[in-house]
Amino acid sequence: QAHLVESGGGLVQAGGSLRLSCTASGGTFDNLAMGWFRQGAGKEREFVGAISGSGSTVYHADSVLRRFAISRDNANNMVYLKMNSLKPEDTAVYYCAAGRVSSTDANTYTSWGQGTQVTVSS
Repeated sequence: QAHLVESGGGLVQAGGSLRLSCTASGGTFDNLAMGWFRQGAGKEREFVGAISGSGSTVYHADSVLRRFAISRDNANNMVYLKMNSLKPEDTAVYYCAAGRVSSTDANTYTSWGQGTQVTVSS
């Protein structure tokens, strides 16, 4: 299983931007589909975005479409989530996940990072 470590979270004002990073180790990175999920306080875990191993297929949740963008750098075993036009409702712990297929279903991912907190103030 891959070992994943997220970074880049923090406090930002509404309308601002952040870029989350996820470093992967312990697997063949370009064979791994990667996903980002988030979980707000008192809420269920929610799909944010997913990207195939080659990067050719990308999905984003409707709630973040045209504001967030998932990307990957296979040469450096990294996946990113660029977040623009942040809203208070984007406040959550953001998790990076790895699996065999890119999916909106959290159950298809076998490795998870520890999460990074994103807080958007109004």
